[in-house]
Amino acid sequence: MDASTRPEGAEPRGPVPSGPVGPSAEHPDAELARREAALTDGLPAPAADAPYRHGITRIPLDRLGTTHFVGIGGAGMSAVARVLAARGVPVTGSDAKDSASLESLREMGIDARAGHDAARLDGVDTLVVSSAIRADNPELMAARALGVPVLHRSMALDAATDGLDTLAVAGTHGKTTTTSMLAVMLDAAGDEPSFAAGGDVAGLGGNARFGAGRHFVLEADESDGSYVNYRPRVAIVTNIEPDHLDFYGSDEAVHRSFDTFVSLLGRESALVACADDEGSSALAERHRATAHVRTYGYSEDADIRITGTEPFGPGTRSVLAFSLDGQEAEQELVLTVPGQHNVLNAAGAFAAGLELGLDPERCAQGLAAFRGASRRFELKGEHEGVRVYDDYAHHPTEVRAAIAGARHGAEGRVLAVFQPHLYSRTEAFAREFAEALDAADLALVLPVYRAREDERDDITNRTITDFSSRGADERGGQLPVDSADDAVLRLADAARAGDVILTIGAGDVTELGPRILHALRLRGGR
Repeated sequence: MDASTRPEGAEPRGPVPSGPVGPSAEHPDAELARREAALTDGLPAPAADAPYRHGITRIPLDRLGTTHFVGIGGAGMSAVARVLAARGVPVTGSDAKDSASLESLREMGIDARAGHDAARLDGVDTLVVSSAIRADNPELMAARALGVPVLHRSMALDAATDGLDTLAVAGTHGKTTTTSMLAVMLDAAGDEPSFAAGGDVAGLGGNARFGAGRHFVLEADESDGSYVNYRPRVAIVTNIEPDHLDFYGSDEAVHRSFDTFVSLLGRESALVACADDEGSSALAERHRATAHVRTYGYSEDADIRITGTEPFGPGTRSVLAFSLDGQEAEQELVLTVPGQHNVLNAAGAFAAGLELGLDPERCAQGLAAFRGASRRFELKGEHEGVRVYDDYAHHPTEVRAAIAGARHGAEGRVLAVFQPHLYSRTEAFAREFAEALDAADLALVLPVYRAREDERDDITNRTITDFSSRGADERGGQLPVDSADDAVLRLADAARAGDVILTIGAGDVTELGPRILHALRLRGGR
């Protein structure tokens, strides 16, 4: 690929600028470039070798050429790969090891292989990576040496939305569920949207698709600041809390990043924000004078106010009160998934539907059809009255909500196994994790899942359990465990009919659900 066909925003090899993008030949709209540069000033700068920049303009879909994904098996990367392939972009990819995700990609015609090899760059026009890919990855190094443009996942996802109205869901918690609810709601309303989510959406065939409708629903990941690359028609912000401090460095930088995300919205765009959350509510107030804002929540001053939530079957029933065409209106909202946090997620999707001019009753019908998303309080199975669920929660607020959801449906006790994700997050929120886990009758805490971080000896699972206010023994409280095997055996031995077992975390703790069910069956045979 020569300079004339290089994707806009993609640099010839060499260090990627670590500061905001300024006016240049790659930014035909100099005024927009200056505005982007001003708005992103003060944000944590991407690392010198990071494959993305803040606030770039959109890369045309037809400029990508053959596109290779490094780490294609990940939830976010595989979603983008699926949509691009469905839109006619030749896609290949690699991952560290083979998986069901790679097999699923191969079934749709994508050449997805296990192992990373520089030879895979032959014939590749564009390389896509996420922030999880290390600089010494052989395929990334080969791309830099060969002059192949390297795009961050967010830039490739933005290209995938080319020609469509984008709805982006951002926030510290609830992104995948709200994204999934919104996609299901639009689908039920007859729009057949495109979408890219962080988990498989029940009823829609996976974590992504390219649909025939005019809308594209995407999950906007704030973890590395790259979500400022999106320019959605509707932006939903579910909540804002300190997280990903290994990147942002401070609580203030997290909030400043969301300010940038909203400030870059177009004149015809709308911000939908949760009025119950202090961070998102403050964000809405800061931008109300310059942006179209609609809020939702249980708060009295919410534009879409939730009232009368009560248990209803496996989920809840609520009433949404709002103004439509100058008239006060109400709409019943019935969900099959439990928890007040899911009522809020659904209200956010409902608010976005109103922004698009959809009929409120059809929105509610679509949300009633939502059956969940993978790894979001996902039922893995049941044996002799013991149900096993899996949840992706990896922040104290999410852990608290997951346990509350389990309590909602448990006839007996809630037994949890939690895997802390990242040393930096464990260190920052150890006390808060302990407080959240104290809500379970028994909580086993696994060793820290380090993910992209280097090993540390000073931060362990005991860093959390030492803050527990409850005593710990085999029957209850918080216990550090040394291995997944130990956790499986303890939970299988402790569980009895009516109990709910919950596996919690963003790492490989998700693999324990089937193992726990197997151990329960073996126990029954003794």
